[in-house]
Amino acid sequence: MSTAIGAHDPTVVRGDDGLWYMFSTDAAVDDREIPAGAHVRTSADLVHWDPAGTALPGVPAAVLAHTGAVGLWAPEVVRWPVGGDDRRWRMYYSASSFGSRTSAIGLATAASAAGPWTDEGIVVSTTQGVDAHNAIDAAIVFDRDGSPWLTYGSFFDGIRTLPLDAETGLPRGGDEVLIARRSAAVDGAVEGAYIDYRPEHDDYVLYVSYDSLFDSYSIRVGVAREVTGPYLDAAGRPLLDAPEGVEGSAGTKVLGGLRFPGQVGWSAPGHNSIFFDGDARFLVHHVRRADDARVHEAQIRRVHTTRGGWPIVSPHPFAGYEAERLAAPEGLEGAWNVVRLNPERTGVIDSETLRVSGSLRTAADPVAGEIVLHAGTDVALDAVVFGATDERTGRAVLAFGGIDGDGVVWIGSKEAAS
Repeated sequence: MSTAIGAHDPTVVRGDDGLWYMFSTDAAVDDREIPAGAHVRTSADLVHWDPAGTALPGVPAAVLAHTGAVGLWAPEVVRWPVGGDDRRWRMYYSASSFGSRTSAIGLATAASAAGPWTDEGIVVSTTQGVDAHNAIDAAIVFDRDGSPWLTYGSFFDGIRTLPLDAETGLPRGGDEVLIARRSAAVDGAVEGAYIDYRPEHDDYVLYVSYDSLFDSYSIRVGVAREVTGPYLDAAGRPLLDAPEGVEGSAGTKVLGGLRFPGQVGWSAPGHNSIFFDGDARFLVHHVRRADDARVHEAQIRRVHTTRGGWPIVSPHPFAGYEAERLAAPEGLEGAWNVVRLNPERTGVIDSETLRVSGSLRTAADPVAGEIVLHAGTDVALDAVVFGATDERTGRAVLAFGGIDGDGVVWIGSKEAAS
């Protein structure tokens, strides 16, 4: 069971002390009064999380004066590669109120991820009735040259990115670029952006969340050769102003609401960020219980890559490296619980039982190649097979994720032999 109950809009970093730190929106699962200041949790293993208070004592004065916010949202924390040790860590936090464009992204700095944090003031702000876009949901990426960029935005007029000064972490003065926006025909909901630069592919993966954070969130991706885009999905459709008729399906869906047999199911996964443990890539996101949307938590999942270069998110939350390892390498033969991540569907998708064939075998480590789903007609996938942990049984299982010829992702979990 997750020990990050109540976490929303999470980001995870490894501190210089070796501990993992999760920073998240000021939120709770019930009506209790909650402290403001960016919630913090710590972990030694990415599985068990302990509360560690708030990074700041409340909403800093400058952003409070501009926004009137009662709490902080979506803190993005980064270990900065340059500058003095007293400002080695940077936190970009957001302040606003639901449905408003009077918002601000502020900056706090610290010598350690554990704090104490010092507020440095406002980085970017927007005002209702003046600006069309919204200054929330900050994310930082360093491009191929090591230059930092701030990506931000929300439901209101899409996602933007702008260059930052490498020393100060403040806007450099260059023009910001619109990189993702959805039509009003689909309510325009795109937010929670994060860009992952992949040096092994020399490209940029833009993760965004579509639809409602309350019940229909899903995580979509597009890939670009430059940090400023254009970001295209696996079917070649743009995440910026997709043509009429594909507004709802543009953006390759890599995670959505899903339910496997015997499980309650998870609804509205979204607002993710990416982090690394050595070479292992992870995605952290918040999600709601399918049977009670008031209960939300943060989950961490492995991210693997197909031969074609598309990111695949594990169907199961991470439970530890050894918990994902089968006793011996296993092949694809047998029954699988499979979910087609249909980009045109919202809400929870129940798995179906299918047969899978192919030559891939593993006990845990990801193995990429072609597999075939037998779903009435055969469906070939550019796939990766890997070990995972079934959260219902606690057992290691074989899992896969892959992308079909139409650019749709399928994920699956192998049933245990009876």
